[in-house]
Amino acid sequence: MAEFSLDLNEEQRDLRDWVHGFAAEVVRPAAAEWDAREETPWPIIQEAAKVGLYGFEFLATCWADPTGLSLPIASEELFWGDAGIGLSIFGTSLAVAAIYGAGTPDQLVEWVPQCFGDVDSPAVAAFCTSEPEAGSDVGSMRTRAVYDEATDEWVLNGQKAYATNGGIAGVHVVTASIDPELGSRGQAAFVVPPGTSGLTATRKLRKLGLRASHTADVFLDDVRVPGRCLLGGKDALDERLARARSGQRASGQAAMRTFELSRPTVGAQALGVARAAYEYALDYAKERVQFGRPIITNQAVAFALADMKMEIDAARLLVWRASWMGRNNRPFAAGEGSMSKLKAGEVAVSVTDKAVQLLGGAGFLRDHPVERWYRDAKIYTIFEGTSEIQRLVISRAISGMQIR
Repeated sequence: MAEFSLDLNEEQRDLRDWVHGFAAEVVRPAAAEWDAREETPWPIIQEAAKVGLYGFEFLATCWADPTGLSLPIASEELFWGDAGIGLSIFGTSLAVAAIYGAGTPDQLVEWVPQCFGDVDSPAVAAFCTSEPEAGSDVGSMRTRAVYDEATDEWVLNGQKAYATNGGIAGVHVVTASIDPELGSRGQAAFVVPPGTSGLTATRKLRKLGLRASHTADVFLDDVRVPGRCLLGGKDALDERLARARSGQRASGQAAMRTFELSRPTVGAQALGVARAAYEYALDYAKERVQFGRPIITNQAVAFALADMKMEIDAARLLVWRASWMGRNNRPFAAGEGSMSKLKAGEVAVSVTDKAVQLLGGAGFLRDHPVERWYRDAKIYTIFEGTSEIQRLVISRAISGMQIR
C-alpha cells in the first residue's frame, strides 16, 4: 500500500523555486510600473517565453504531472509576484484549455502554437464567453453561429464582454449559440484565427485591479471562420445537439468545461496574492515599533496574522485536492472545484484587507504594495464564476436538486 504524503517531489520543488525566482527577480520589481501604466507588459511576456515559462510546452509539462499540482504550484508563485503581470502571462492558458478540452488532436496541433507565437515575437490568446446580458447565466448567450453549407464556413455575430486579451490576441476562442432553444446545451466553441475580418475590440476596459492585464469587449460582425474552426468538429456537434433535442442528458458545454478545468488554478492565483500580502504584513508587524515594542507583540495583530496564515493554508489544501481530482478524472461530486475557487478567492479578499489594516495609514499608500494586492484580490470573487455561483454549484452538487 502506497504511503500517503503531502510532500512535494523533487520536480515540483524545483518548479516552485524556479517560478518563484522569476517572480521575485523579474515580475515583482516591475509590478508597480505596469499597474500604473495599465498596459500589457510585452517585455516581461517575452522574458517569460525566453526562459520557458510561457508556451505550450510548459503547460503540457504541468498538465502531465499525475498529481495535478504542478500548475497550481506555478500559478501561486507567479501571482505572488504580481497578479496583473501573472494574468498577462497565464491568461492565454484559458483559451488553450478550451482548445485542449474540446478540440480534436489536429486542432490542438494547428491552433495552440499560434496562441503563444514564438520567443522573438510572442502572442497572446483570448477566451471569449461572457456577454453583457449573459455572465453567470451562460444559457442566455446571444452570440450566434450559423453554418453556411455552401462555403463550409460558420458565421458569428454578437458581443463578448470582459475578455482577457480581447482584441490584442492573435487567436480568439469564442463560444456561441447554435440552437438558442437548448440554452447552454446548444452552444459550441470556435477558433477565430489571427487577422479574421469582422472581429473588433473598440476600447480597453479600465479596471480596479489586474491593470497590467488587458481586458476588452469584443464585437463579432459577420465573422466567417472555416468549418475546421469548430472545436470538436461538426459531426460531434450534430450528435450532441441531437441528444439534447431528444431530451438525453448532455455531457456538458464549451464554457463550463473550460471553467471546470481552470477553477482550481484560478484559486491558486488567489492564493499567491493572499500569501504576498500576508508575508508583507508579517514582516511589517515585526519591524514596526509602537509604544516601545514591535506591533506583532500585541495579541490583536498577532492573532490577525495567525488567522491569515491558517486561512491561506486551508485554502491551499482545497486547491490541491481539486487539482488532484481533476487530473485523475475524479468527479467533483460535492463541487470540489468550485469549493477551491470560492475559498481561495474569499481568503484573498479577507487577507489583503487585513494586511492594509495592519499597516494602517501606510497600507493606504502606493508606497507599499498591499494596496495593489487589495485591489487585485477582489476579482477572484467575481471572474470565472462569482462566489455566489460557486455556492450554487456546490449546493446543487450536495443536494442533487435544482437550487435557484
